[in-house]
Amino acid sequence: MGRHSLPDERRAGTADPRVRARRRTVAVATVLVLSVAGGTAVAVRGGLLSFGGSCQDDAVRLTVAASPDIAPALTATADYAREKDITSDGRCLDIRVSPRESYKVADALQSGKGTDMQVWVPDSGLWVQRVSGSATATRVAGAGNVASTPVGVAMVPAAAKTLGWPKKTYSWTELVGATTRDDKLKLGAADPTRSSTGLLALTRISAAASRVKGGDTQAAAMAKALSQRTSDSDTQVLDTLPRDESGTEQGNPRRNQALILSEQAAFAHNASDEGKDLDLFYPKDGAPVLDYPYTLVDEPGLSTDESRAALRFMTLLGEPAPQRILRKYGFRTDAENPPAALVAAAGGSSPQPYTRTATEPESSTAVQEALGMWTITVQSARITTVVDASASMSQRVPGTGQTRMDVTRSSLLQALATFTPEDEIGLWKFSTKLDGDKDYRVLVPTARLGDSRGAGTQREKLSSAFSSLEPVPDGATGLYDTTLAAYKAAVASYAKGKFNALVVLTDGANEDPGSISRAELVAELQKLTDPERPVPLIAIAVGPDADKNEIDQIAKATGGSAQQVNDPAQIHAVMLKAIVAAGSGIPN
Repeated sequence: MGRHSLPDERRAGTADPRVRARRRTVAVATVLVLSVAGGTAVAVRGGLLSFGGSCQDDAVRLTVAASPDIAPALTATADYAREKDITSDGRCLDIRVSPRESYKVADALQSGKGTDMQVWVPDSGLWVQRVSGSATATRVAGAGNVASTPVGVAMVPAAAKTLGWPKKTYSWTELVGATTRDDKLKLGAADPTRSSTGLLALTRISAAASRVKGGDTQAAAMAKALSQRTSDSDTQVLDTLPRDESGTEQGNPRRNQALILSEQAAFAHNASDEGKDLDLFYPKDGAPVLDYPYTLVDEPGLSTDESRAALRFMTLLGEPAPQRILRKYGFRTDAENPPAALVAAAGGSSPQPYTRTATEPESSTAVQEALGMWTITVQSARITTVVDASASMSQRVPGTGQTRMDVTRSSLLQALATFTPEDEIGLWKFSTKLDGDKDYRVLVPTARLGDSRGAGTQREKLSSAFSSLEPVPDGATGLYDTTLAAYKAAVASYAKGKFNALVVLTDGANEDPGSISRAELVAELQKLTDPERPVPLIAIAVGPDADKNEIDQIAKATGGSAQQVNDPAQIHAVMLKAIVAAGSGIPN
């Protein structure tokens, strides 16, 4: 960004106002002398005369879309910039801050819209990553982070006391587990699909649970319990606290005594007159952090003045006075060394490990897996998996010593562990002429994983079937006829109230010369698709021989998506990503 060298670096901030003030003092003093001599001193003292225009007359105007929690602090900083005549290349900054939910801005930018702003400050880089990963999105460019705040679990004092606050410390799973075991201690959170706070906490809970035996099931159970008490936003989740200490309020089943909350949100609540102060638990295995990335929107479309002014405002936020403003509103300006007064005002206290933040940001893979688990846990799913068993699946995956089918089996077993007993899963395999003239065979009909019919549960049957998948010697890829048959079956068995989908994994293009054509398949799928009963087709192209364009066209006919993976070990993460996208309407 060579053309965006920092504007007015020496004149800006605390230095620039002094320079301008000295010049103005000299000018005013000179005029006063002349005015007195001319008999106009009274008019000058009364402010009736003007001595030159303000830099505000030629200000650079910018719109900053900011997460609602940090918007007041940015507004106060923008006011400070106007009061002190902070300039960029000699022109004042006229910054208009617009509070907007981060997920809504991300959705707009993903669709190629959202260019009514020049700067975006969401509460987390997760949203910037989501936009950056979309091919159709408006371009965004991160320029740094302006503040931070850790995420913990806030409780009303009576509830915190029962858990030994502040001396007793807990891990994420222990904190959440404590709330699920006690009927009088209900835990609320913001929806992870809309809230960074909820999503980061969910990711930490999932990661922590996965490190113990049976952790996937434990994480799913925690997510299920949490899903019963989610609110649409961080603001709304605060509204679920008891309004007073009366038995009526404390016993109200809609009230939560504990909330997954950021330190800044707890700070703001405690500073208000809305209720009794909250106490804050900081998990001992590390608190995830909201990092407020300062993001330029459609940078190539910005004028030079806009770009330089946007960067000037960012550097201003790092100067002493704006840093004090950010701390005044409860934000950390030094993540590892927060002021003790800020922590105390947020409800923190030693020996709670309030400086123990997550050492590394959550990986995109971990976030996608958590979101996928949330989607299929909260809504429950009905998914039929159709796996390519053609001879090419016996090819070795470079560097692994395993075949494509070996790694695919492992990925499918890993995915199976993330589903709950309420989910309905089935398995087909396909090649060519696998069952008479049919290119496919139903190995395990789609059914509820917790059901027991005959020997073992549906989960056990699927686990055995996944483990037994083998390539068909000399088998080709009968993709088109199989896809149509499986999609017809999925639509016919649609389960209302569940997330319905068909997942097709293939490592090649259609090789059955006697099948319907691609155009015919697409036309038939479009006829079968019903917006009132959606069944998106999630197609996964495995390996370099798969035709991504082919499956993309097929999947989109149903409102689904296609994914390309060169390493079958990526199947699990890609499948969860596609499920999240289809379940939430996120474009792929």
